[in-house]
Amino acid sequence: EKKAAAKRTAKPKEPKAPKQPKAPKVPKVPKPRAPRKTAAERKTQAPKVLKDSGASGLAGTKRKKIDEGKKDDKAGEDKGEEETDCPEVERTEATHQADRWAGEGSSLAGLKAKKEEVEEEDFTFDEPCQKKQKTSGACLGQPTALPSSEAHTLRNELNMNWDLIELLSNLTCVERWVCVNIIRLLREDNTVPFMVRYRKEMINHMDADAVRDVQLVYEEICSLAKKTQSVIQTLKKDGVLTAELEQNLRSCRSADELDHVYSPYKKGSKLTKARRAKALGLEAATSALIDTPHTLDLRAWVKPGTEALCLDKNPLDLLSLCHKTLGAQQNKNKDIDKFHLYVDFTCNIHRIQPHQTLAINRGESLKILTVKVNIPDKVKSDFTWWCINNRWRQRTLARDELRTIVKNAVEDSYKRLILPFLTRSYRTKLTSAAEKESIAMFVRNLRQRLLVCPVRGCVIMGVDPGFRHGCKLAVLSPTSQILHTDVVYLHNSGQQKEADKLRHLMIKYSCSRVVIGNGTACRETESVFADLISRRCFHPLDVSYCITNEAGASIYSVSPEAVKEMPDMDPNLRSAVSIGRRVQDPLAELVKIDPKHIGIGTYQHDVSAGALKAALDGVVQECVSFVGVDINICSETLMRHVAGLNAGRARNIAEWREQNGPFINREQLKLVKGMGPKTFQQCAGFIRLNSQTLHRYKPVCKHFLQIHTSTGAHKKPTAKKGKGKTCVNIPTSFNPLDQTCIHPESYHVAQRFLSLVGGSADQIGSAGLRQCVERKVRNSSVEELARTLDTTPETLKLIIDGLTQPPGFDIRQNFGQADFKQGIVSMSDLRVGAVLTGRVDNTTLFGAFVDIGVGRAGLIHKSNITLDKLPVSQRRRSLALGPGERVEVRVLNVDPQRGRIGLDLIRVLQ
Repeated sequence: EKKAAAKRTAKPKEPKAPKQPKAPKVPKVPKPRAPRKTAAERKTQAPKVLKDSGASGLAGTKRKKIDEGKKDDKAGEDKGEEETDCPEVERTEATHQADRWAGEGSSLAGLKAKKEEVEEEDFTFDEPCQKKQKTSGACLGQPTALPSSEAHTLRNELNMNWDLIELLSNLTCVERWVCVNIIRLLREDNTVPFMVRYRKEMINHMDADAVRDVQLVYEEICSLAKKTQSVIQTLKKDGVLTAELEQNLRSCRSADELDHVYSPYKKGSKLTKARRAKALGLEAATSALIDTPHTLDLRAWVKPGTEALCLDKNPLDLLSLCHKTLGAQQNKNKDIDKFHLYVDFTCNIHRIQPHQTLAINRGESLKILTVKVNIPDKVKSDFTWWCINNRWRQRTLARDELRTIVKNAVEDSYKRLILPFLTRSYRTKLTSAAEKESIAMFVRNLRQRLLVCPVRGCVIMGVDPGFRHGCKLAVLSPTSQILHTDVVYLHNSGQQKEADKLRHLMIKYSCSRVVIGNGTACRETESVFADLISRRCFHPLDVSYCITNEAGASIYSVSPEAVKEMPDMDPNLRSAVSIGRRVQDPLAELVKIDPKHIGIGTYQHDVSAGALKAALDGVVQECVSFVGVDINICSETLMRHVAGLNAGRARNIAEWREQNGPFINREQLKLVKGMGPKTFQQCAGFIRLNSQTLHRYKPVCKHFLQIHTSTGAHKKPTAKKGKGKTCVNIPTSFNPLDQTCIHPESYHVAQRFLSLVGGSADQIGSAGLRQCVERKVRNSSVEELARTLDTTPETLKLIIDGLTQPPGFDIRQNFGQADFKQGIVSMSDLRVGAVLTGRVDNTTLFGAFVDIGVGRAGLIHKSNITLDKLPVSQRRRSLALGPGERVEVRVLNVDPQRGRIGLDLIRVLQ
């Protein structure tokens, strides 16, 4: 009975399927990545979706009514369809992002990788655009299918009834051939940054976020197959596995679907009524009821004294349950204000926003809100009609009492099984989509926070502000070395004396830049510096200051990494060092801190901790790899985030560097313990050897070369047993290509290209070589040159970028720097209608917070982020703004009592 009833619920879950089955199937896993229709299409189909699914929305109920909350949320609901809320939309902004990251930014105006053109007429800002991938076959002869032996092995490993490639393609909206290549690359232990930069043609120029999504779904599918095998073995051991049940289990396409099929057979679970009826010998009567109802005599099946199948629940139990629920609500009265927007809140599930879903889930977990999914009665009537007239239609004329039995059974199954299953399914789908969107927002915020342009070439003073314990200072050299640490008490008596001390330090170290943490006493400390600057106390220095986010600095200051890096230093002073370094080199400093502690999103405690950590760690690896690290001066902490490396390999590289001196070329990495061919392949392209750095270590390098030349180590290094290393010749000279993004596997192509254009490796980054390359590309296209050099256009474009970019090129130079200022503006100075400039500090699912320099970030609600206010390159993003972007805003409202500022976006400053 349960199995048959469950099969009738797929029709509402698959309204967009090309063909409707005669009999609905079990609802399938939610597909948040599936392409969504345009506004016009959704309007025409909306009534049908509602009719089929019967989902009228979530209703959070609470006795207390607050008109303001209802009004605010109604306004938010009206704007709901104007906001794109699927995670994959962020990946669909023009592929210039992917090229700028994976290729380190094209340095030639006509030499960028050819990007897929997007038809603007297919896009509406109030709907998420469809994720577009190239539909041609695999690029440049790449395999479009797994080799037969490998495909057979993969199918045997999974042992499921569905095709892995087809399922992965459907769930991710990525072409089959791309899914095949991604699976191959993952099975060969390739990292996402390596695939995005050096295997573009195999993944169809997808960006890192898109590849990570495919990787995540692939891992979920493999996990589902593994869990299915475990369930089958358990049922086989219990002796309840049948051929039909095994087929049903192997046909499941999601963990939720698998759990639905398996739940009646779990140990300790109550037998279904159908199984209990079979145990009582009623299966024959059931068959007769459908096939030959005219022969069924119900009186013959009545057996007095047999245990009943249905037991009424004790009403006292229900009263006790209600009493406990009310008690929990009363105990949480103090938190009700946080959820006042969701009192008597109702919204259609197709329009509810991700942040609303997460807030409702949190309120429900705290027993402050009660949530209900309302499904129209018409769904029940349609379901009942179909079951009676199709699925279990009696073969011959039946008496009224027999038809009533079938009708009652169907209605009972809908009430006990179908309705709860639909409710769980919709809630699961909403929560899953909201978590994915929240994690996507974390990812984007972290990426833009890490890629803030570093402030180089000047001495910086980091200030950790404080009242009672004073302001902790750290003076840092242009290379982030600690020159001096101290404490000044700027907010106590004797302020003039402390100001003189501060002036002495600034002039002594020629420090003209001050970085103040945004913690306690930030505004007061900023006021002191602004006053000193206005009175020209630091003359002749031209001093300016900026405010930076100090989230996580205190946690880092007591971490083992900080103790190892700055031993015998007070943790408070370590915080000041960290604050200063966050502006000098944000990426190198922020990788030392757990991404969750950087303050980069919302609802981090309401999403899957494992999924959030994996996504954030992936972004850190992506940023570190694409920026590149100078292997001779980077910290061990930064090094461990390079693609292909980990904590152990980074430690081995650091130890080798300490024992043997600086690396002279990339090939010497092969001499490091644990650096096998695969590890070298993954990390080599992201590691740089700066010629200027080597020049500083010139005496050491000469000594190193003499030692290795005399011992012959460079010709035949010792092979390590069990590591798969072969004896290779390691050159002992500096290779100019090692300071570029060109991978060593393409060095031979780069050399042939240099010969073709009439240049040499010593000219990398020079104006002369750039002119030669431009001239050659104008005369012959990149595609023609790639065929001449027997390589792919993607590889050649990367080589062109590497040869023409100046030495030490940093992709972060295209991103915004910290804003330094000399004056201060307070919240009391704000007036409605005032136009200001600021920098986005954080983005959430409901808007963007902008630092306008008044101590409190203002909020641009997502309803005020409209298409006409955005640059063309940002119109295809879900919220279109990210941390670090400079914007011009207008003040809409100021609430000093609550410390809230409402802003309207005027434009994004380029």
